[in-house]
Amino acid sequence: RIIETANAPIFGVDVQGCVTEWNLMLAKLSMFSKEEAISKSFVQTFVTAAYQESVGHVLLKAVNGEETSSFELPLVRNGKQQAIVLLNATARRGPSGEVIGAICVGQDVTQITTMKEEQQRTADDLSRLIDSANAPIFGVDLEGMVNEWNKKAADLLGFAKEETIGRHLVENFIQQENRSSVEQVLHKALSGVETNNYALPLISKFGKRYTVLLNATTRRDGRGHISGVVGVGQDITELNQALAESKRVADDLMRLIETANAPIFGIDREGKVTEWNAKASSLLGFSKDEALGKSLVQNFITAEFKNSVNEVLEKALKGVDTANFEFPLFTKLGERREILLNATTRRGPGGEIIGVIGVGQDIT
Repeated sequence: RIIETANAPIFGVDVQGCVTEWNLMLAKLSMFSKEEAISKSFVQTFVTAAYQESVGHVLLKAVNGEETSSFELPLVRNGKQQAIVLLNATARRGPSGEVIGAICVGQDVTQITTMKEEQQRTADDLSRLIDSANAPIFGVDLEGMVNEWNKKAADLLGFAKEETIGRHLVENFIQQENRSSVEQVLHKALSGVETNNYALPLISKFGKRYTVLLNATTRRDGRGHISGVVGVGQDITELNQALAESKRVADDLMRLIETANAPIFGIDREGKVTEWNAKASSLLGFSKDEALGKSLVQNFITAEFKNSVNEVLEKALKGVDTANFEFPLFTKLGERREILLNATTRRGPGGEIIGVIGVGQDIT
């Protein structure tokens, strides 16, 4: 009765491997009744071909007096898996101590196994995602040794995964001048403090310089304990080069405006001066500091031309340029200068109108 009503799957076989015991729990899990099971060859009837050899070996060991613990057995009916049982196989003895078969006591681990398989599937998916990501990704353990190095990192830096795994990241792949700061970032992550957008200079195996924008994230094990750091990067080398080139062009343009042999001024959308080059200063006697932030029309244009100049600027602020507009300017000392002006719309990085640039010619 104990075997029959036990809350664990139990079966027994004789020395020929035919079923002699089959309790209620096993009947429920396997969906074979006791009547269907008794006297049938356990291995041939209830075990799939893939497991027949290993299960037969376990039962053979049991009837020879050698116990086996924790072997995993899937229970299948009509080709469909019904449950997974973790079994202990023990010799069954008769009144005189002779072995008369084997008794197997199990534990239903179907849900646990399913959860493990799902966790493994998730881990495998994550591993594939990391390896195939279009961003350089590396990982280190608590000692700073590399344990992740994806294809993008290998392509970018020229070091194959096999060349990096198990080696110290900072000592082997970070330049001397950056080691201290990178160590700090990793140390913080290993303390649970993550770092975003850290610009990391790297040099490839072949001497090419890269800049990677790095997020360093704490890595934890299944129990929540910190186990390392994973770094996800973005190669911003070309972006930095483009920004540097844009800055160089902007600096060149500013120098050109400042040193041009023509008076040049700029205003914002409110008509306040934002540019005032050296030629404008020498021509009109107002320094750049005196002009910047002041209303161009109100402070530097004579009353009779304020309306017409304002119209030209308003048109430019609407995207309509004006060429060869002639008007007089009076210097700080009261001298009259005749200026031929081209007023051009000035735009921001997104193409939006941000003001007007005026390039003049002294035709006095």
